[in-house]
Amino acid sequence: MQGSLISSEIAEPYAQALLSVAQSSGQLEAIGGEIKSLLELLENAPDLRAFIGNPVIKEEAKKAVLSQVMGSSANPYLTNFMMLLVDKRRIQFLEPVCQQYLTLARVLTNTVLAEVSSATELNDSQKQIVIDKVKTLTGANVVELKTKVDGSLIGGVVIKVGSQVFDASIRGQLQRLSLSLR
Repeated sequence: MQGSLISSEIAEPYAQALLSVAQSSGQLEAIGGEIKSLLELLENAPDLRAFIGNPVIKEEAKKAVLSQVMGSSANPYLTNFMMLLVDKRRIQFLEPVCQQYLTLARVLTNTVLAEVSSATELNDSQKQIVIDKVKTLTGANVVELKTKVDGSLIGGVVIKVGSQVFDASIRGQLQRLSLSLR
C-alpha cells in the first residue's frame, strides 16, 4: 500500500506535465494512443519493464533501448518525456505516470473506461449497445471499452465503470435469486 501511495504521488505531477504539453501542442489524443500502445507493450514484455526499472543499468543504456522501442515515428514529446524520466531517475514510474495521464485525459474529455466481462466475445453491435448504455448511465461523451471473456458468467455482461459495477450476467442473477430465497 505504501509503495502504491508513493508511486501515485510521484506519477501525478509528471502526468499533469505531460498532459499540459499534450494539450498545448494539440496532441492529447495522439499521445494518449501512443501511451496505450506503450502500456500494452510493457504489460507483454516483463523483461523490458525490469530493464527500465533496474537502478543498476546506466541511463544511457535505458535511453538507447527506449529510443529503439519507441522508434523514429514516435511522438517527440512523449519520447523526450521518457528521456526526462530517465534523467530524473523516475523511469521506474513510467507505468503509473502513463496510467495517470490516461485518467486525467479521460476526465478532460469526459471519457469513461468501461471494463466489460462477458461470457462470450462481444460482436460490434453488442459493443455498441454496451457503449450506448454506459453513456446513458454515466453521461459521458465517449466510452472506451476494455473487454474480456469470463465463461463463469454463463451469459450476459458485467460492466465496471470506475467503482460502479453493473451486473447483468446470468451468474449475478442466480446469485441475487439465491440470496432472496434465503
